[in-house]
Amino acid sequence: MSLQSVLKKIPDFKGANFLIRAPLAIVFVLQGLSKLPLNVADAESYGLPMTVWFFVAWGELLSGIGLLIGGLLVTNKLNSYGGLITRFCGIVICGIMTGIILMQEPESFLDVLLYDNFHVMLYCGGLFFALRGNRIYLENKREKSTAKDNL
Repeated sequence: MSLQSVLKKIPDFKGANFLIRAPLAIVFVLQGLSKLPLNVADAESYGLPMTVWFFVAWGELLSGIGLLIGGLLVTNKLNSYGGLITRFCGIVICGIMTGIILMQEPESFLDVLLYDNFHVMLYCGGLFFALRGNRIYLENKREKSTAKDNL
């Protein structure tokens, strides 16, 4: 019994990306909601101008919502839009997390990895969706269509 035959017997779970997508979206939606209503005092407490604070708050909120919506758009007609929304939200998440990590002024990259692991994990989650999008659904459909063509 080869490894390939064993792997083929394991059923696919196409919604596995929601095990990453949902918690990441919840964190960003809650962080965005915690910043609303926007006021100058909150922005100044972090040393940010109000314009940046506005984009961070709404970016967190909308990127979390967009991750969920992008993951739900998996039909044949809407999957490309869902993938685009997912990738865009991943890029926004990476941008926000980069700003948060750099605002802390770490002494070295190693300090970020060792002591700021929560933000690094959020960054990696955003990077995953920025690079991957909804590609898992496309791959499964391509595999099925090529299997039908081979018959």
